[in-house]
Amino acid sequence: MSQSTLSDPLAAAIDLLPQVRAVRNELEELRHIPSALARAIGDAGLFQLYLPNAIGGAETPPLKTFRVIEEFSKAEGSVGWCVMIANSVSLFTGWLAPDVARDMFGQPPVARMAGSVRPEGKAWPVDGGYRVTGQWNFASGVHHANWLFCTCTVMDGDSPRRSASGTPVIRSMYIPAGNATIEDTWSVVGMCGTGSHDFVIDNVFVPEAHAFSLYEPPKVVAPLYNPRLVMVAAWTNTAANALGIARGAMDTFVELASHSGSTNSATLLRDRPLVQSRIAEAEAILGAARAYVLESVGAAWEAVCAQVSDPGPEIARARLAITHAMHEAVRAVDVVFHTAGTNAVYRKHPLERYFRDIHVAVQHAAGLASHVESAGKALLGLRPMDLGW
Repeated sequence: MSQSTLSDPLAAAIDLLPQVRAVRNELEELRHIPSALARAIGDAGLFQLYLPNAIGGAETPPLKTFRVIEEFSKAEGSVGWCVMIANSVSLFTGWLAPDVARDMFGQPPVARMAGSVRPEGKAWPVDGGYRVTGQWNFASGVHHANWLFCTCTVMDGDSPRRSASGTPVIRSMYIPAGNATIEDTWSVVGMCGTGSHDFVIDNVFVPEAHAFSLYEPPKVVAPLYNPRLVMVAAWTNTAANALGIARGAMDTFVELASHSGSTNSATLLRDRPLVQSRIAEAEAILGAARAYVLESVGAAWEAVCAQVSDPGPEIARARLAITHAMHEAVRAVDVVFHTAGTNAVYRKHPLERYFRDIHVAVQHAAGLASHVESAGKALLGLRPMDLGW
């Protein structure tokens, strides 16, 4: 990848959009990103924007990464999703020792990642590391990944190892994708092109240096890897995907309304007062949600960069804005989908794809209602115990 690509990732993403649009039908059939497109995105460095400078990465601020993912998601939700996941997982390389990470990913680094923060594997301690076995689901982008992020419960024999507080000990680790077997499980209603299949690891050795806990201090000291910001940085990407899908749906609806009537009337949709009101309603919903993300994530980033002693209020608002944006994106898409009437129900119409994709996107953990409750606790002066608050 060129230094110019790293300095202007948004321009690099926009250059790739014609390739994205050209494979929209193929995506649904393959159920994963075609290899040529995945290679082009990887060559542009757009799967690894959160890699630390210390290992040759771009260490891109969250809102700059947001705009890259948003652009891909406008064109095709599944591609935006895979770019989102890979970048979010690349964030956790800040918990690796830089010399170790340089050896793992090469120089310049090549990191195309998939995996899961859910502890669906088991890791048995052995000399120098762990023996790992497990099956992880929802591994978006696993077909083009070269490293897998695997979260495991550390075992003592047949039982989980316990911490001093009595909870299971959890370690996350990076494992070369060549050690995994992909299980074909991805038959779904939306996000069909993400290739979010299961993968299986069977008795693979993982060096201790490749394992860590996100509850430990990061090895790279920089704002992007600040433990208070970790889930804001990761899930700002998720909001970008949802908002990008919604904007793609809006743009598609405007195109439809400018050229189509309906079964019962030849009057163009755009010339009907009710349609005019609905598109304005959807625009307000989407624009307000996006503005809240940009303002609040920007404030959280600035607070962490300024080393504010307690960025709790900024973190709470950013995490609230992320969850809020995902649900508002669904609401905006629902408005235009139903306003389009039967025009939008055909698979041949792009609006139908956006509708299916957004209703899967909001199922991501970043959209859980519990985050709203946790934000409320933080705003009332309490400290939620979840990671990143």
